Amino acid sequence: MAEVKLLGVWYSPANHRVEWALKIKGVEYEFIEQDLQNKSPLLLESNPVHRKIPVLIHNGKPICESLIIVEYIDETFEGPSILPKDPYDRALARFWSKYLDDKLPAVVNTFFLKEEEQEKAKEEVCEMLKVLDNELKDKKFLVGDKFGLADIAANFVGHWLGVFQEATGVELVTSEKFPNFCAWRDEYINCSQVKEYPLPRRDELLAFVQARARAAASASTQK
Repeated sequence: MAEVKLLGVWYSPANHRVEWALKIKGVEYEFIEQDLQNKSPLLLESNPVHRKIPVLIHNGKPICESLIIVEYIDETFEGPSILPKDPYDRALARFWSKYLDDKLPAVVNTFFLKEEEQEKAKEEVCEMLKVLDNELKDKKFLVGDKFGLADIAANFVGHWLGVFQEATGVELVTSEKFPNFCAWRDEYINCSQVKEYPLPRRDELLAFVQARARAAASASTQK
């Protein structure tokens, strides 16, 4: 039995934040894929408050919420540091990680909700992109000169956002509107850290999102 277990789903950016941290630290773990339409007793028992993934189980003790889990991994296991050493940079990393995490629902809603709710979410995402475009000018990493917590938290804007855009035809990001963000995104996708700890294959993720978009559209027309 593995000392470390991870409850999650393969297509979740929150799940991959945790996997990324585990791989950076060289921690062996057992991944237990979950069915979010029929949540397992283990998931419900491990996260009775929010009942969602990811959940890390270490020595029988569950830890919930992806960013909290990443910090727990950084503090618990030996290996390369994920958070910066400098206290100010650590604070910045936590700030940007929280900022990005708070925007994840709006990104999903932009592509899968309709009409008024979608427009509200789109406005929030565009404002986020403006903020990031300003922050990322001439920067390779969000905080400092090393890949870390904030960059792990940014995986959904670095990888998933482009997939959502292609799958649904909803265009938000262009190099004309957000040149600094696009330059950072292209560097992000091709950086050695992403190559070494790969995110889901783009073609598989695209097929999954396209199927989800079709299902959402079909459900909307049947109402």
